[in-house]
Amino acid sequence: QVQLVESGGGLVQPGGSLRLSCAASGSIFSIDDMAWYHQAPGKQRELVATITRGGSTNYADAVKGRFTISRDNVKNTVYLQMNSLKPEDTAVYYCNARIVRPLRSSFTLNDYWGQGIQVTVSS
Repeated sequence: QVQLVESGGGLVQPGGSLRLSCAASGSIFSIDDMAWYHQAPGKQRELVATITRGGSTNYADAVKGRFTISRDNVKNTVYLQMNSLKPEDTAVYYCNARIVRPLRSSFTLNDYWGQGIQVTVSS
């Protein structure tokens, strides 16, 4: 059993900051890529940022220079630091993790999703 638990969302004013956390727990051997997505009402889920196990990052153009993704491999946690927030950042944010789990003499590799956490940017 693997679970991803998100925290840190809420309501913030334009220009403000927020930090999201997503902690993975369960039977985990290792975690490969981790990512944050968001989905606004009436829109498709979009990739926001990714980070590899070694710390290489990629960002959607809309958040470059404002958001920072990071991870703690000891705590199995990924973070998204969001600065200079805009109303258009309002969405449900989902974390995603590609997780290796032990299975007999081998392992399984699967993507897992958090439940989603609301971020609202409004004055």
